[in-house]
Amino acid sequence: MPPVFAHGALRLYLLALLESGPRHGYELIKALGDRFGGTYSPSAGTIYPRLGKLEEEGLVATESEGRRTKYLITEAGLAELDRRREELAGVEDTISASVRRLADTLREDIRANMRGLRADLAATAEAARTQPGPVSFQARTRSYSAEGQQMLKEAELMVQSFRDDMRVELRQHSAGQELTPLVLETIRAVLDQARISIRSSLRS
Repeated sequence: MPPVFAHGALRLYLLALLESGPRHGYELIKALGDRFGGTYSPSAGTIYPRLGKLEEEGLVATESEGRRTKYLITEAGLAELDRRREELAGVEDTISASVRRLADTLREDIRANMRGLRADLAATAEAARTQPGPVSFQARTRSYSAEGQQMLKEAELMVQSFRDDMRVELRQHSAGQELTPLVLETIRAVLDQARISIRSSLRS
């Protein structure tokens, strides 16, 4: 992955993250990862030296909490941030554009995978229809009717179970943090393609 932040932009973005309140280093790393929808997660070796430099410049202060260190923006840091608001807006625009590009790429990948899955399902269904068997047509029809009812129930249970599981996952996630635009777009794309794939399989 090419450099995400231009020279000096990461330091500025760290100040912006600290403006909302003190954070530990790992919280800053997680906040950056969340902002990029999990596609970019800076290493500790990237973040801590920049925090150290910001502290040297008096833009950030630290507080010790046992073995952990909490970082706070100083008045000088706030003044620096205010002077560079326009630059910060440009950084945010760049991040948003990166997230949108990734969402587009994910959608295309999902569509390609779903097309391949539909082709495989169609081929399997065709092979099953043409496979000869020792049972008579009437017997097969009666068997399919009974088995079809059972499969319908199983399919409905699978859909219901999936819905319930995803609702729990979404509520647990939302209790700790907001959904990112990338996550929402990915959910929408996956569900749309799943719906298309299932309908295609039912009509084949």
